[in-house]
Amino acid sequence: MNVARSPLSRQNKQEVLGRLRKEILLLQGFTPSSDAVIDVELGPIKNSFPNGVFPTGAIHELISAGPESAAASGAFVSGITAALMARGGACLWISAARRVFPPALKSFGIEPDRVVFIDLKKEREVLWAVEEALKCEGLAAVVGEIRDLDFTASRRLQLAVEQSRVTGFILRDNPRNRNTNAAVARWMIRPVASQTPVANMPGIGHPRWQVELLKIKNGKTGSWEMEWAAGRFQVLVPERIESHPGERRQTG
Repeated sequence: MNVARSPLSRQNKQEVLGRLRKEILLLQGFTPSSDAVIDVELGPIKNSFPNGVFPTGAIHELISAGPESAAASGAFVSGITAALMARGGACLWISAARRVFPPALKSFGIEPDRVVFIDLKKEREVLWAVEEALKCEGLAAVVGEIRDLDFTASRRLQLAVEQSRVTGFILRDNPRNRNTNAAVARWMIRPVASQTPVANMPGIGHPRWQVELLKIKNGKTGSWEMEWAAGRFQVLVPERIESHPGERRQTG
């Protein structure tokens, strides 16, 4: 006996697809927050994120290949962290060889006294401290300078932020490998020569970077040239996709 099946309406199909997308995001570490969306003002880069929203309550990994790129990564993270701290909460910056110059954070809208710097002797101590810090719900962000991060350790960090909703940034300068790990996003920030002079400061321009999103779960990768000016990020060059030997792009 044939049973007639009524076709799904367009509205019902959209509802089903919406539920499936939410379930996929949950499986991939994007836990919906009851808090209002935080706009970090990254311009068109937000179109690369799931639902067009910068992933908070997640681990972001930043790869660098030397002191210049490491400094650029720290500056880029500072701009994002300023937006996360705008709603309250402090930031912990944990490292075994701190590279950030605290007074410079004011350039990115962060009062240095709202950042707690923890300087440790060994990298394994840094990893432990970062994991414990990420469990503290009252923090706006945690930045950890960790050279190497395997899948098991990264999974522990991601599980911690899924519970606390704290956003974590792992700065990896000259990592020994770039194996797959549980971080939601992988970035590479390179310094670019500035072409916009700062008023009354000849020879000094606004910070400018080549920002590459190498991996983003359930999103799109891309590359942009950006500048920090007037207290916010500005995209200078439209998105382009580049190929990097040894770096496999992932979207899931």
